[in-house]
Amino acid sequence: MTSDTARPRIAFLGLGIMGAGMAGRLLDAGFPLTVYNRNADRARPLAARGATVADSPRAAASGADIVFSMVADDAASRAMWDGERGALAGAKPGSVVVECSTVTVGRARELAAAAARAALTFIDAPVTGSKMQAAAGELLFLVGGADDALARIRPALEAMGKTIIQLGPIGSGALVKLINNFLAGVQAASLAEAVAMIERSELDRDRTVQAIVNGSPGSPVMKTLASRILADDFSPNFYLHLLVKDMGYAIAEGESRGVPMKTAATALDVLRGAMAHGDGDLDMAAVVRQFREATAAR
Repeated sequence: MTSDTARPRIAFLGLGIMGAGMAGRLLDAGFPLTVYNRNADRARPLAARGATVADSPRAAASGADIVFSMVADDAASRAMWDGERGALAGAKPGSVVVECSTVTVGRARELAAAAARAALTFIDAPVTGSKMQAAAGELLFLVGGADDALARIRPALEAMGKTIIQLGPIGSGALVKLINNFLAGVQAASLAEAVAMIERSELDRDRTVQAIVNGSPGSPVMKTLASRILADDFSPNFYLHLLVKDMGYAIAEGESRGVPMKTAATALDVLRGAMAHGDGDLDMAAVVRQFREATAAR
C-alpha cells in the first residue's frame, strides 16, 4: 500500500448529499483532504475525522494535487471554479481539476478551456448512483479526458467508486450523464403513472408493482423507485428538483443535435407537475405524490 505521505493531496468542493459521502470515502482511504462547502456546517463531520476546512474554493485548491467539485448545476460550478475566490485561481499549475457535477457539455468544455489557460489538467467525471452508493464507495464514474490524466486520478476515483468508464474526450462524461439521467427521468415518470393506475384499480398494489419491476420493464432505477414508493419513503437520495434540471439540460443537448427528445419532454412535464405539487426537495420517487392527491380528491 502507498504511504500516506506519497498520496496526492486532494481538495473537495461541495458537501451535499453526494459530495459528503464521496469526501468521506477519500478520508477512509487515507488521502490528505481539504474541503469547502458554502454552508460550513456540512464540513464539520469531515473536520472531526481529520479533514481541513477551507473558507473559499480558492483556499481549498491551494496546494492540492487534485481538486474535485460536486455541486448542483452550471451556475454552482461557476461559483466554485471561477472568479477571484474560485478554485482555478488557487490551484497550482500542473494539478488535475475534476468536475463530478452533472453539468452541460458546454460548461464542461468551458471549464476545460479555463483550466488549460491556468496550466491545469481538466477531466469531467460525473457519477451515477445516489446517496447510498456515494457513502459506500460504489459509484460509477463516467469519464471524459485523456488517458494520462485519468491515470493520475484513478486511485482517488477507486476510493469513491467501483466502476470507471472512460468514454472519450472532454465533455463525453457530461453528455453520457445527461443521457443516463433523462432515461432515469422517463422511467420515474412512467412508473409514477403506472402506480397511479394500479392504485385506482382493484389490484393488490404491492404485489402488482413487484410483478412489474421484477419483469421485463424492471431496471435498477425502477426497482429502487418502486421500493421507496411502496414504503412511502421520500427522504432525498436524489432530489427531484435536480432531476428536473438534468432533464432540461438533456433536452437542450439532444435538440442541439437534431433529436426532438419527445419522450424526455413528456416526462419532464410529469416531473414538473411534482414540482408544482411542492415536492422538489424530496426524492425523485415523490413524482408519484401528485397522482395520489388527485386520487384522494376523486
